[in-house]
Amino acid sequence: MALSREEREQFLAEPHVAALSVDSGQRGRAPLTVPVWYQYAPGGDVWVLTGRDSRKAELIAKAGRFTLLVDRLEPTVRYVSVEGAVIETAAGTHDDLVEISSRYLPADKVDGYVAHMEAEEGDMVVLHMRPQRWVSSDLGEV
Repeated sequence: MALSREEREQFLAEPHVAALSVDSGQRGRAPLTVPVWYQYAPGGDVWVLTGRDSRKAELIAKAGRFTLLVDRLEPTVRYVSVEGAVIETAAGTHDDLVEISSRYLPADKVDGYVAHMEAEEGDMVVLHMRPQRWVSSDLGEV
């Protein structure tokens, strides 16, 4: 059964690890699909934080859009897929990294993770996507 707008937005707002897909830019090749952390609040835009020079960032810049898919198996099989255009690209900040890390990690792990990422990963970029197309369903109990 398709989810209502409120149900799909609430589900997307939960801290799931998403599969991000973006056109590979090569005819006849599958899209790049990778797991990502993301941030979303109902009614707003989605954002992801990634390395400025990553393949993912380069492909998203070329395509101008990407798709996120989140799912779960319990208590029911449910998924939400959202696709849209990139509406803003900005340099990633310390605060962005803390925010996204706090969404996924226990509080006592955030500082160490942020320090590691800032030391090892180099410049980051925040990609804001405006959801335009939604596909969602709750398939019931397994």
